[in-house]
Formats: sequence, C-alpha cells, structure tokens
Amino acid sequence: MPGAPTLTAPEQSYLRAVVTGFGTAQITELAAIEQVTVHDVKAVEYFLKERLASAPAILGAATVLPGVSELVHFACTSEDVNNLAYALMVRGAVREVWLAGRARCGRPGQRPGSRAPRRRDARPHARPACDADHPGQGARGARAPPGPPGPSRRAGRVPGKAQRSHRDVRRTPRRGPGADWQSVSRAFVEHLGLTWNPLTTQIESHDWQSELYSDLARFNRILHNLATDMWTYISMGVFIQVPVPGATGSSTMPHKVNPIRFENAEANLELSCALLDTLAATLVTSRLQRDLTDSTTQRNIGPAFGHSLLAIDNLRRGLGALHVDAALLARDLDANWEVLGEPVQSAMRAASVAGVTGMENPYERLKELTRGKRLTAAAMREFIDGLGLPDDVAARLAAMTPASYTGLAAELVDHLDD
Repeated sequence: MPGAPTLTAPEQSYLRAVVTGFGTAQITELAAIEQVTVHDVKAVEYFLKERLASAPAILGAATVLPGVSELVHFACTSEDVNNLAYALMVRGAVREVWLAGRARCGRPGQRPGSRAPRRRDARPHARPACDADHPGQGARGARAPPGPPGPSRRAGRVPGKAQRSHRDVRRTPRRGPGADWQSVSRAFVEHLGLTWNPLTTQIESHDWQSELYSDLARFNRILHNLATDMWTYISMGVFIQVPVPGATGSSTMPHKVNPIRFENAEANLELSCALLDTLAATLVTSRLQRDLTDSTTQRNIGPAFGHSLLAIDNLRRGLGALHVDAALLARDLDANWEVLGEPVQSAMRAASVAGVTGMENPYERLKELTRGKRLTAAAMREFIDGLGLPDDVAARLAAMTPASYTGLAAELVDHLDD
C-alpha cells in the first residue's frame, strides 16, 4: 500500500506468533467477540486489531503495528478471506490426512504411499479358486478368462477402481479468487500454492470443491462396495475373522465374532457420502452475486472427511484380520461340477470347426445337462466320454476339475499396479 511502513523482522515475528500461539484461551476470546458481532470474519478482524493495538507492550512504543490496523481487512470481503482459507484447509486435509489414510488401507503397518504391498496383499490368495456366486449360483467371474475367480480377484477389482478414484482426488485443483489488482492478487494466491481464478462474482466459484467432493464420494462408494462384499463373504464363511483377545461379539452369544469393522466402515461411508453429496450439490449454486448458504454448508467439510477416514481405518483393520477358508472353497467347488459346462461346450465348438462330427448344439446340450442341477464328477466325465471328442481333448477335459479351471485368475492380480 502506498504510504504503508515496512515491517521489521520482530514485527513480522510478532504477527506470525498470533497464528502459532492460537490456542484454547484465544479460541474463547474469539468466541466472545463473535457473540457480539454475530459474524465470524469480523470477529477475527477485531481479534487481530486488538493484537496490533497491544503490540507496543511487547515491541516498544516505536512499533508501527497499531498504525496499520485498518489494513487487516482492507479492500476485501469475508468471502475473499474464507475461500482462500477453505482452499488451504481442504488441500491440507486431502494431502496430509486423507491421502495418507487411504494409502494405509492395505495392511496394518504398510508404508504410506507404497504401491507394491497392494499386490502382495492379494497374492497369497491368488491361487485358491472359489465359486463366483453369480447371481447366487455356481458361475465363473463375469467378463474374465474362463474359470472360477480366486478370492484375490474378487477383492482385487476394488483396489483397482479405488486407485483410479484416488488419482481423481489428487488431480482436483484448489482455486483461489481474483481481485482488481490482478498481478498482486495472482502473486498472492499462487504464493499460497493455489490456482488463481480471475473470473468471479462476489464469491469465488466453489466448482473445484464440488468436483473434489464428487471424487471423494465415488471413492467412498467403491470402498462401501468392498465393505458390504466382505461382510457377505464372512457370512458365507469364505473369509474367517481372527478373534481379538478380550473382544465380545454378542452380549449373550459367546461364540460370535462380528464383522464390526466392515459394518462400521459401511455406516461411516454412508454418512460421509451423504455430506459430500450435499456439499457437491449446493456449493455450485449461489443466488445472483452472493448468498451465504455456503458459509454454513462448508462447516461440514471436516465431518465429511472424518467419516471417510474412520471408514478407511476400520477397513484396514478388518482386512488385516481375515483368513481365507481354503477347505470351504474346495468343498464348494467340488459340489459345483456343472461349472465345467463352459469349457466342455467351448471344446465342442472348436472340434466342430475342425470338422469333428457329432458336435452340434453344444450350448443347448450342456444347458440340458447342467441347468438347475448338481452334477457329480462321474456324471460330467461320463458325458465327456460320450461326446466323441478327439482323444487328447477328451483326456484334458476329463482331468479338469472345478478347482483347476481357473484360467488367468491368479496372474490378473499382477495388474493391480497398472
């Protein structure tokens, strides 16, 4: 400002100490001021002006700070202060808290940001095959190489989707406002590490927030799908929960080990999404030049992040206390020989193209054999023996079991880091 004095190093330190020394007593003082102003930013202005007026007691009578008190809130409105403050808070929440929490959603003790452990977490469960339950019946994994998927691929699609959503959250720019003094404004906003936005009404557009909260909500819903799937698999016995010493599953049924971590995650993700959806929907609108509904709405950003972080932590703990019941999976597969109807019909089609007779209507014949029925190994092999397939093909099919018909399920886990 023309005519404004240059602050000395002690004066600059005094001002910075107002921020670094802000604690319980200062919160109480600020709240008392706001009780009178009924305006949060005006209360902060008066709080800072009081600190400038008190500066001589610390810095001496020669300090210029009391004389610059009218620059505390010069040529700006509360929105000019708040949109930058919210942008910095949200950026800090995303970079320093939420992304770090999301990175830990692998296994307890995993180094934040490490990529490889995501694949290693799935690899131990890549080989055991399991029935795909699609929908509620024996089936292979939809849109996958032939064969029942492994438990790793069941859950593996979730981190794959989550990583894409995670990248969207990282990419969303946090924007700051424009002002009349374009060069000064741009330099100040970019000094804060934010993106300058020269085109505003009386408020800076909250579109960047809506984009960010939509990305966060989508990530939450991917994790919600994981939480509900894991709850279902636990109820089916596919995954076994490791009992926590001293923990209680039921006040009257001592045998119970509840999937409480996944239930907690499910509930917190729903609450987070409800808040994020509201934020994303309401912050893109502002009546005419300015309305103040965003002031109240934005006070719920913290709870939206908080519920998401609670869910991530519970999922991490829940996933870290699971074992695959390989014996159950083997029994389940052995009771579903009809899943081999798929490779048998494929072999019949290939043989038909090669000129082998008697291969007509492979799908319809396998449908008649398997639909709505449970086949034994002997019944399936008897059918294969009676088809008249080439000897090598018939031998390969006869040696196949539901557990060995897995295709590339195990190898697909390697794509988690793609």
